[in-house]
Amino acid sequence: MKERAQLLLEIAKTIRDDLEKYAHISTAEMGKPIAQSRGELEKCAKTMEFYAKEGPRFLANEMVATEARKSFVSYQPLGVVLAVMPWNFPYWQVFRAMAPIIMSGNAMILKHASNVSGCAVNIEKVLKKAKAPKGLFQTLLVSSAEVADIISRPEISAVTFTGSTVAGKKVASIAAQHLKKQVLELGGSDAYIVLEDADINLAVQTCFDARFVNSGQSCVAAKRFIVVKKLRKEFEAKMLAKVQQASFGLPTDESNAIGPMARKDLRNELHQQVEKSIKSGAKLLCGGFIPEGKGAFYPPTLLSGVKKGMAAYEEELFGPVAVIIEAKDEKEAIKIANDTEYGLGSAIFSKNRKHAEMMAQQLIQAGSCFINAAVHSDPRLPFGGIKNSGYGRELSSFALKEFVNIKTIVVQ
Repeated sequence: MKERAQLLLEIAKTIRDDLEKYAHISTAEMGKPIAQSRGELEKCAKTMEFYAKEGPRFLANEMVATEARKSFVSYQPLGVVLAVMPWNFPYWQVFRAMAPIIMSGNAMILKHASNVSGCAVNIEKVLKKAKAPKGLFQTLLVSSAEVADIISRPEISAVTFTGSTVAGKKVASIAAQHLKKQVLELGGSDAYIVLEDADINLAVQTCFDARFVNSGQSCVAAKRFIVVKKLRKEFEAKMLAKVQQASFGLPTDESNAIGPMARKDLRNELHQQVEKSIKSGAKLLCGGFIPEGKGAFYPPTLLSGVKKGMAAYEEELFGPVAVIIEAKDEKEAIKIANDTEYGLGSAIFSKNRKHAEMMAQQLIQAGSCFINAAVHSDPRLPFGGIKNSGYGRELSSFALKEFVNIKTIVVQ
């Protein structure tokens, strides 16, 4: 176990040694603003360090008092884990899965999204530079059509998948046919509830940042702003001012917080969702058009008056489009927040932290709920969802125990 921990520390060092190079590759491949690319890589390095430090403690044998002379639980690796990963956080998604997989004694094979193959290749180079044992990690540059065959191979013991709900269901079905464990982190339509007693300026700033991070292309981006009627107009006016002033353009320009979308087809699909919502009665406050020129750019967009039945209410909007939904009171806000097929993240804004904590724990249907803060992943805390946002958990001690044989040992 000491060797695994040391390897994770070497991986962290290797990431930092070439951080600038790796950052520019992800910016070039999927359009992530360069400052965010750097931040993503630093987070990867810190997560490696976290598991190097805490992994041995999390995986230690757990003694259990029984009538036997000795009883304990031991954690043994399953073997090779296939990781099928998306393009939106091309380093973070992979390294956050890799750290617990390697720390728990497994090997990992990566099938990355085709539009970030440069990132995929460089992740393998990171492992080689860190002197990882041969066969511990491998990148496969294959098409999505080949994933089913790879999952079915006897060498593969389990699967971790991050991506769309549609694709996740297919992966889960194939893995289940072969009785192979899966962890699925799928889509989300995170609700950010703004209550009457919220700090309105904090709520607006946090909601804005949470919606437009990574140009809105994040499973845990704030997707729906559910604002009680008393604050809706003020929230809307302040949010509109923020969105209109957002720095938007080339991702290599350090001053731009919002870059292009990853692909034109994704941009065009998002625009169709916006247009469908407007036709159904949503109010376009700004943005909502396809700019002239090259690239998959889409302007920061704000929709208001969104109601049940509209695309912006029912579907996940994976891009720089913010949605405001009015609720008459707290009870309706909770109902709207839970009225979705997804259950990944959520947030509540209220000065009454005790009441908000009760809501988060007992009433909100999601894998996480943040109070007066934006949803984000942290290696110290479990990350994952319920409903059509998937199952299983990444990060924290829970991730280490997803791909192990939890073995009972009894000595009489």
